[in-house]
Amino acid sequence: MTRKMTGAKMVVQALLDQGVDTVFGYPGGAVLPIYDEIFQQEGIRHILVRHEQGATHAAEGYARSTGKPGVVLVTSGPGATNAVTGITDALMDSIPMVVLTGQVPTFAIGSDAFQEADTVGITRPCTKHNWLVKDTESLSQTIHEAFHVATSGRPGPVVVDLPKDVQFATGTYHGPREARRSHYAPQVKGDMEAITALVEAIETAEKPVFYTGGGVINSGPAASQLLRELVEATGFPITSTLMGLGAYPASGDKWLGMLGMHGLYEANLAMHGCDLMINVGARFDDRITGRVSDFSPKSKRVHIDIDPSSINKVIRTDIPIIGDVGHVLEDVLRVWKSRGRRVNGEALAKWWNRIEAWREVDCLAFKPSEKTIKPQHALARLEALTKDHDRYICTEVGQHQMWAAQYLGFEAPNRWMTSGGLGTMGYGFPASIGVQVAHPDALVINVAGEASWLMNMQEMGTAAQYRLPVKQFILNNERLGMVRQWQQLLHGERYSHSWSEALPDFVKLAEAFGFKGIQVQDPDDLDDAIREMIEHDGPVLMDCLVEKHENCLPMIPSGEPHNKMLLGEMTAKDAIGSKGAVLV
Repeated sequence: MTRKMTGAKMVVQALLDQGVDTVFGYPGGAVLPIYDEIFQQEGIRHILVRHEQGATHAAEGYARSTGKPGVVLVTSGPGATNAVTGITDALMDSIPMVVLTGQVPTFAIGSDAFQEADTVGITRPCTKHNWLVKDTESLSQTIHEAFHVATSGRPGPVVVDLPKDVQFATGTYHGPREARRSHYAPQVKGDMEAITALVEAIETAEKPVFYTGGGVINSGPAASQLLRELVEATGFPITSTLMGLGAYPASGDKWLGMLGMHGLYEANLAMHGCDLMINVGARFDDRITGRVSDFSPKSKRVHIDIDPSSINKVIRTDIPIIGDVGHVLEDVLRVWKSRGRRVNGEALAKWWNRIEAWREVDCLAFKPSEKTIKPQHALARLEALTKDHDRYICTEVGQHQMWAAQYLGFEAPNRWMTSGGLGTMGYGFPASIGVQVAHPDALVINVAGEASWLMNMQEMGTAAQYRLPVKQFILNNERLGMVRQWQQLLHGERYSHSWSEALPDFVKLAEAFGFKGIQVQDPDDLDDAIREMIEHDGPVLMDCLVEKHENCLPMIPSGEPHNKMLLGEMTAKDAIGSKGAVLV
């Protein structure tokens, strides 16, 4: 129904009509009319963060774990600019997010008014689309369109910039049904000729592999289920990007693990040696491809993606299929079944024999220590003690992030929240808050490094205020671990500014904010400390002191192909005897 109301009330009504139940934000002068309307309603829960970057990452965690768009409300000027990192992060990782920013009154725009910034100009490169609303009559339509753009096609962030006088003025509100239809209509059905060509390739391939990404998860639960059905029916091996973990279960017998710079030995060699590479919802990120000229060099390449700009952007594709992953996989299965469900069974059996030989090289093996906690051991024990819980995992960015991807197993989509494309330190803690808000009874753990975690540690106040029982599992090596590793391997062991000489006492810091603080440094005490962390009914900050100079391996050195990997001393000898070329 259409009715008259103020612009501020329109904002709240539009959010309610879009099914929004949670907003992450921070008030300021340019959004006070909206905050006044939030005060007078009960349908939307507002989470007061301690920094606008925290609001955007919390909204990302909420969105990634629910499949619904995250919503952010911040004020003008520094409120909007503080949100830019999270907006860019969401763009890189295709996370649906609607960011509402305050703006100075329309008559003051361009006058360098107090807390004025060109938010539309600043965010144009890091959003799917943005709007400056200058007329209250168009406000409701703009917000409804913003949700449509954020959630349709390849998901991503949008910004709606709201001048203060537009919020005060009265206009006509239009609900989603009355609003005019958006011109944005991405293609969701794949070309049937291309799909048939893919099926023909599936029928004859001798060394196939599925390479899946976050697009499978973004497409929704049905897409993950269709992927699993296709993998099991064909018997093809499957690997994934960092963002695609959980679309296929880690316990599945066709699972090769993550591929890429810190991917598993068998996954990388399978990608290098395959003759049919089926990319499902991934964008050929440089951390996956390695040296582009040597990426999957002898394969027929298929790319399924809803974003036309991703096709042939990095890797030339033999069979491009533009469309939503779920729709395309449904058609692939239907056509393949109608043609007799054929695969090259004899060749596939030989391919699996080769993969099993690579699997025998336990690339994640490490030498345990009786005196210090190895970070790999810490993650392995975290997996063993939490895998049977209703668990969601977030991470910060660095070595711990890669170890978490290697040692933690994900059986379902939407259970893994990490910053992949932008690699944003400080992402994990606020993201875990967003996940916990969305899933109040679940076990939410943020795997962190001490340096990355400190970047948004002020959000302890948010967790404490809303009594969110988030668990912060810090692998504390007193180093910028990944920076130190690269300095060791690539920069002559010149450790330029890759450590801090002024770390806090994390237990005291935890207690100051009302968290439970735990510190552990003896491997014999690790299991009990993890149990204490997960059994505590409130927020926990666990300071796990780990080996300071452990390297995250396997690793493809920058600019090398997939069959040139650095391996740990525990596995290098086995690898040299296999068919993969290895640097040690």
